[in-house]
Amino acid sequence: MDQDWEDRVTAAWATFDDYAEEDAAKFRAVIDKLVSELPDDSPLGPFEQACAWDSTGHSDKAAPLYREALARGLNGYKGRRAKIQLSSSLRNIGQAEEGVKLLTPELDAPSDELDDAVRATLALCLSSLGRDREGLSLVLGALAAHLPRYQRSMANYARALVAPEE
Repeated sequence: MDQDWEDRVTAAWATFDDYAEEDAAKFRAVIDKLVSELPDDSPLGPFEQACAWDSTGHSDKAAPLYREALARGLNGYKGRRAKIQLSSSLRNIGQAEEGVKLLTPELDAPSDELDDAVRATLALCLSSLGRDREGLSLVLGALAAHLPRYQRSMANYARALVAPEE
């Protein structure tokens, strides 16, 4: 889509916090109106609609739309966002194992500003499955890079949480 459309979507999302919880349908209508301008086969439509459903507390309605966006070829930065958000939605609807399967390959994807979100969401999915040590390892590993000191120690502790016992 063109930059004007992207700018208008960004502007709509900038107003999200202005909507009261009871006005969630009004916000989704704003997104739906913008989506109506897209070609029928655009992956951006179901992605933006999924985000709107997700952000208004409806993971169950968001998950199929994220899947549709990815199936239509959503890739790059928004594709990675869709995988993170879909995994979170799947966890919320009791399908954390599918979230783990979707996000685990993202650990080896080219690095970007979403790396920590991948790890945090994957950690939540793992925790939902009772795999807390693995989740804590991911979170500590992500946190280590942001600490002013103790980066090496925290990274080592993160690895030790999942290292086989000797």
